Amino acid sequence: KGPPDIDEVVRKMQRKLSGIFGGGSSDNGDSSSNAGPIGFGLVLIVAFIVWILSGIYIVEPAERGVVLRFGAFQGVTQSGPHWHIPYPFEAVEIVNVEQSRNTEIGYRSTTGRAGSTIHSESLMLTKDENIVDLKIAVQYKVKDAAAYLFNVRNPDSMLRQMTESAVRETVGKSKMDFVLTEGRSEIARSTEVLLQSMLDSLETGLVITSVNMQDVQPPEQVQAAFADVVKAREDEVRQINEAEAYANDIVPRARGGAFRLVQEAEA
Repeated sequence: KGPPDIDEVVRKMQRKLSGIFGGGSSDNGDSSSNAGPIGFGLVLIVAFIVWILSGIYIVEPAERGVVLRFGAFQGVTQSGPHWHIPYPFEAVEIVNVEQSRNTEIGYRSTTGRAGSTIHSESLMLTKDENIVDLKIAVQYKVKDAAAYLFNVRNPDSMLRQMTESAVRETVGKSKMDFVLTEGRSEIARSTEVLLQSMLDSLETGLVITSVNMQDVQPPEQVQAAFADVVKAREDEVRQINEAEAYANDIVPRARGGAFRLVQEAEA
């Protein structure tokens, strides 16, 4: 039948509110004058209730709530329902402390495998002044939510820089052959220890869970020459083994024949 008359709707609501809160109903003028302050007070009460309820928040089991009062740290809340003084007095930052975070040095990948190479990160100098192309992945978690939020401006970015620094320092103390062969696990372990000490010294609130060497090889420009060197070493080892096997076979037989000749001569 057409849109309602807004003025009439407002007047009806004012009359109803006036009746609920004991306002007069002798005439429209008195009703409006009484319902105006009452309606305004009701709106204030509802707004206050909504404001109070806005301070309720829930922290999941894997999270921690960091309470700020006028931007200053107040405390950390554990999992469960909580209440804080609503805006603008207090605010809550939720931090997931169980989430496994990841940073990659020397490559970028979304599947966990070494993907596109970042040569500015992957090329590293060894103790014997050789260069290796190294890719490493670090998993970490947040152990202190307050330190994670306030002690360092960007802790995740800083961890990446610290990881690259720790890897370069560890590789710089090792020779190329060691890094490329049996030293992979040792390089990863030393990097983890050094990186954790750096993070603790700055109180970043982060803890390293694992350091994995994804790949390490000579630079692409010299891989062919390095492959020739590796093949030559393998040939050397093979020939030495063949010579030792031949010696182990011929020498005992020769000694046995000599001993037999001596015995025959004595006889």
